[in-house]
This record gives sequence, structure tokens and C-alpha cells, in this order.
Amino acid sequence: MKTKNILLSGSLALLLWTSCQKKAKPNAALPPTPVNVAAAKTAEAVYYDQYQGTVVALNYVELRSEVSGFITGIFFKEGDIVAKGKELYEIDRRKYEAAYQQAEANLLSANANLIKAQKDIDRYTMLLKNDAVARQTVDQAQAAYETSKSEVAVAKAGILSAKTDLSYSIISAPFTGRIGISQVKLGAQVSPGTTLLNTISSEHPIGVDVVINEQDISRFYDLKKRGTDSTFKLTLSDGSSYNKPGQVLAIDRGVASGTGTIKVRIQFPNDDDVLKDGMSCVLNVLNSASGNRVQIPYKAVTEQMGEFFVFVSQDTIAKQHKVKLGPRIGNDVVVLSGIQNGDKVITEGFQRLRDGGKITLGIPAVQTPGQAGGKSAK
Repeated sequence: MKTKNILLSGSLALLLWTSCQKKAKPNAALPPTPVNVAAAKTAEAVYYDQYQGTVVALNYVELRSEVSGFITGIFFKEGDIVAKGKELYEIDRRKYEAAYQQAEANLLSANANLIKAQKDIDRYTMLLKNDAVARQTVDQAQAAYETSKSEVAVAKAGILSAKTDLSYSIISAPFTGRIGISQVKLGAQVSPGTTLLNTISSEHPIGVDVVINEQDISRFYDLKKRGTDSTFKLTLSDGSSYNKPGQVLAIDRGVASGTGTIKVRIQFPNDDDVLKDGMSCVLNVLNSASGNRVQIPYKAVTEQMGEFFVFVSQDTIAKQHKVKLGPRIGNDVVVLSGIQNGDKVITEGFQRLRDGGKITLGIPAVQTPGQAGGKSAK
């Protein structure tokens, strides 16, 4: 019985030792990860910096009356182009015409008094030479003459004032542009300087205003001198491109102290009336770094905590590289640093990789159910 127990204990110890030896063996090495690669290439990269812009009319005016009265005439079609000098509104002219006629009559009367005063001076001066009149009478005639002269001047000023008011009763287009929807109707009463009648804005050429950081000021001054037809392009709010060239028209006088920004106005032709005052758009400004740049497929890039990385194939090893990206160009992206021309970047299969992981080239094609097992039975 004692011998039997010893044999059982030995067998159990042997089994435990064998089990421990199996657990002590290291895990088997993971197989290489299949991947696909693409070579980084140097190619022409033309890209633009983007600024949010607003279309603005280079000429814009609000039409307001300079005199009071009732609207007695509207001589345009809303939304049309009106030529410079075209009559647009008429304000009741009757009292202004009457005031002008009265001013003319006042001038005639003043001129008549001046002529009489001149004759009196001539007569009294001749009589004074013969001692036929008192010196005081001559002095009084001279004073009357000067008074008549001033009355003529006042009458002339009255004519100018009345004529101006009469001219203000007709409101004309100050420049050629598109007129908006009228804010008043026939018979409406208007007050001088307060009642808005309408607005007119020019359309060709037209401007686009953008706000830039003060660090870009020298760049835009340089573009003002050396800009080309490809320097400025517009993208409209519907995603379409406006392909007519622009040029820097003006850079604001100073930097806003609160924001450190400055306004720049770019002028564009607008013959086809595509751009409208107040539209939102994106101004694309040619980047001076455009040229031959290293490019890789954008799908090879991963982002981690705001930084960008790619895996590069080095024989059977995948090495992770931190990269600085430029703009996207189609399906590719410009790499400003971190990758050299000819590097083989991993485009597929990198989701399961770690830096230094083993790889094998070529991801097996995934078979469809119809392809498995050969031809399907008819």
C-alpha cells in the first residue's frame, strides 16, 4: 500500500512538471501584416490659401431727398441698370418753381434799385461840383447805392438757393449702376435727409473684401505689385468657381488694434453680373510655395492628437514617420516634411501596425461567395 502511494505521488509530480514546462514556453511570433504601398512622388503642386470674403460694390449710395414734399414721379424699373444722370424720382416741384420765380423777380427789383441809385449818385455828384447840392445829400446817395448793391447780391444768392432747391426736387442717378427696390411709392411724403428712397450700386468692376492677419500685409503688398492672372480665384457659396482674374485694389490704412487684422479689397471684372453685392465667397490666393512638391496618397495619412503620421515600408519593417502636410490635390496630399521622394508609404493595412512591426507586401484579394469553390452549378 505504501509503495502504491509513492508511485501515484511520483506520477502526479511528473504531470505537474510537464504542465509548467508547457506554460513556460514563449508565445509564438505574430505573422507579418500584409500591406499595400505607394511610392512618394515629386509633382507640380499649385495650391491656394483660402480667405473668407464678402462681395462689395465699389460704388454704393443711398438715395435720400434734400427737400421735403410728396413723390409725384418715379421714372425707373426696379432692379434695372440706370445710367448716370437719369431722372429717378420727382418731388412736388410747384412751390420750388414759385420760389425760384420769386427770387428772379427780387433780383430784377434789386437791379432796378441799383440803377436808380447809380443815377442819383451821378446827378448829385455833378450838382456838387457846381455847389448846387449839399454834401450830405451826395453822401446819402452813395449809401443808398451801396445798399442797392448788397440787395442785388442778396437777390442773386436767393436765386441760387431757389434754383438748388428746385434741382433737388428731381433726384437723378449719381453714377451708372443697378437700382434696388423703391422704398417709397407715388404720393409718399418725404423729409429731407431722413427718408430713404432707394439704393444704387455699381457692378462692373466689383470688389471682394477679406480680412488678413498683420503678418500677411507684406505678402499682399507684394501681390499688388507682382500679381498675375492666376494669383486670385473665387469660390462661390454654391461651390462653383469664378475664373476671372482679380487684382489688389486697396489695403486698408491701418491694423485693427483689437484683432491684429487688416482689410484688403480685391477687384474683379463682373461683365456677366455673376457677383452681387453682399454675397459670401472664398478668396483663393496662390501660395508662393507652389511648385514641385512631394506628394503621397491622402489615404496613407493618420492623425493622432492633431499630428499627422504615415508608415513607410523598409524591407520587411514598417517605420512610422511624423509628417507636415500641405494642401490636398485631388486624391493626393502635399508633404512639406517627413517624407522623401521615392519613399514607399503604406496605403492599406496600416490600421493594425505599430512602429517597427513586420510587414509583407500585398493584401490578399477578398473572394466573393460566387468565386469560392470554382464554377457554380447551372
